[in-house]
Amino acid sequence: MSFDYDLFVIGGGSGGVRAARVAAQEGAHVALAEEDRYGGTCVIRGCVPKKLMVFASEYSGMVEDAASYGWQIEPGVFDWVAFKTKLHAELDRLENVYRGILKNNNVVTYDQRARLVDAHTVELADGQQFRAKHILLATGGRPVTPDLPGAELGITSNDIFQLDALPKSMLIVGGGYIACEFAGIMNGLGVETTQYYRGAQILRGFDEEARGLICEEMCQRGVDVHLGTNVLEMRKEGNGIRVKATNGTERVFDAVMFATGRKPNTDGLGLEEIGVELGRSGQVVVDDYSQTAVPSVYAVGDVTDRVNLTPVAIREGMAFVETVFKGNPTKPDHELIPTAIFTQPEFGTVGLSEEEARDQEPIEVYATSFKPMQQSFAGRSERVLMKLIVSKATRKVLGCHIVAPGAGEMIQLAGIAVKMGATKEDFDRTVAVHPTMSEEIVTMKTPVRSG
Repeated sequence: MSFDYDLFVIGGGSGGVRAARVAAQEGAHVALAEEDRYGGTCVIRGCVPKKLMVFASEYSGMVEDAASYGWQIEPGVFDWVAFKTKLHAELDRLENVYRGILKNNNVVTYDQRARLVDAHTVELADGQQFRAKHILLATGGRPVTPDLPGAELGITSNDIFQLDALPKSMLIVGGGYIACEFAGIMNGLGVETTQYYRGAQILRGFDEEARGLICEEMCQRGVDVHLGTNVLEMRKEGNGIRVKATNGTERVFDAVMFATGRKPNTDGLGLEEIGVELGRSGQVVVDDYSQTAVPSVYAVGDVTDRVNLTPVAIREGMAFVETVFKGNPTKPDHELIPTAIFTQPEFGTVGLSEEEARDQEPIEVYATSFKPMQQSFAGRSERVLMKLIVSKATRKVLGCHIVAPGAGEMIQLAGIAVKMGATKEDFDRTVAVHPTMSEEIVTMKTPVRSG
């Protein structure tokens, strides 16, 4: 049987591009199809523009604090158009980097939608068909909006980077990390920000103490958070949107953003027709080696709905190439993944929450909460949290949770220790770096509680 390509990748995001490049470097003849922009969610409408917006939003607080440090700086006005112009120029540059990576590694690219016809055939939107020995699905996910009257008046995280002007007031619906990050961003940029979340506390699934502190601090900084609250209906009113909520209130906002979940991009790809199994939310079901029910078809990244993080998609893409093109069967490792949430305050976490660990085995909890020096000197009452969850039996650190400025940077390094299986005594043996916030991670001597 003759093939046009050894590998055909559908999706030009982080996972797909990495797999295409590394397979091509191994000598495979590779093609990739992408219907939208190269770089995918992370580069074009996710982590990268989001983090740049976080940086932009933090300057308002820095300018306020500067006076406490003797600087005579007058608070200015944020110029959204100037920032947005520069932001989009940066995204264009990064997209060209991704295109360049593929071109320089002789990956053939098709800028159009692709679907599967059979186990080895890919059909492009223009009708061209290609046969490939292996097919990799890396189509990612997309935000979903709830089914309620007037929902079409709202925007999603995809649209927030395209706003012509910043609204004066905004409602953000949702309690996950995307909702909470954008609540902090908009608040920092001077938008009157309200957040509705139907659950009892934001950031479901994370450590409860950390979630509680983040919510408290968000409120202190001016985000109007309403828990146990959802939207019933929305309708246009003048230039605004009238929102009727489950808590009995009706308010008009200039803009409403839904951050109420994401869905794998599997519609219209012809997957079920050829025998690829899909899960309840439309995700591609794969085995430990990212292989689908059709042996020639594999899937990586958010479309599999395993751990929806960019570095994980890249790892899965690398493991796929090891397995299929290097004859070295490799399972992507989904254990003890450190992650950061760029809320304000920032949250870094690795391993088990206190609640998960307590359900698993007897534990000790070491925690400290304090006012960081820089903000305290400026007269702010913000608090940070450092927390270790330790196994009583093995003394291993099962979880590390940090709520503090720069928590993302700290958790990357703490993550190495936790992944290596460090014990509480290993942490204790490490000399503190003073004066820093992170030194508290190695100076906590007595547990605050056991469970």
